[in-house]
Amino acid sequence: MHGCNGRMGKMISQIVDEDPDIEIVAGVDLNTASDGRFPVTDSIEKVDTPADVVVDFGNASAVDKVIDWCVANKVPLVECTTGLTDETLEKMKSASASISMFKSANMSMGINIIQKILRENAAKLAEAGFDIEIVEKHHRTKLDAPSGTALALADSVNEGLEKKKEYVFDRSDRRMVRPDTEIGISAVRGGTIVGDHDVIFAGRDEVITFSHTAYSRAVFAKGAVEAAKFVPGKPAGHYDMSDVLNA
Repeated sequence: MHGCNGRMGKMISQIVDEDPDIEIVAGVDLNTASDGRFPVTDSIEKVDTPADVVVDFGNASAVDKVIDWCVANKVPLVECTTGLTDETLEKMKSASASISMFKSANMSMGINIIQKILRENAAKLAEAGFDIEIVEKHHRTKLDAPSGTALALADSVNEGLEKKKEYVFDRSDRRMVRPDTEIGISAVRGGTIVGDHDVIFAGRDEVITFSHTAYSRAVFAKGAVEAAKFVPGKPAGHYDMSDVLNA
């Protein structure tokens, strides 16, 4: 578990403790405090314990080293760290040629089920004249906007469409009727909202909304554990939560 003493790492440890099918054999964190359940070191390069998979919820600056270690040791990687550079994403793509690499825009199983629904139904609704808007809400300390999950939901809509729509994040500089060639994406930041996403299909005299609310970060930790149970033994390649749901 890379980032074992962070907020998400601790949540994953709690979930693993209650799951007889998986255990953490080693942890990596700059804070090397350990409660004795597994050894903790400050660098993955110091880990010599055999493992079936690495789960990474650490700092983005350390991801390249995690990828290098996994490739060198032929260990699958479940990469959950956000804010990765294009160079690191390209490195992950290259690494997937030799190991199984798991990366999803959102680790929640619920979000991934909604993505599947969108891919399968967006075309029917768009053809029937429904406008598509996405509204996402997060806590006041979230730095990026819109969220990666909102963009992934928009991508899922477009994957189901023959004619792709453009993403619009701000309409304040124009006065015009809403064109049907766009998906509006709006971001709300405030309080301690963990994560709230609405995909709105607005038609004539009716509105269909696909909603997901995360009440705690535990939903993302649970998804990471399910991914960690899925990837060992899989052929080299890139995997995401849709593969877990279809398994």
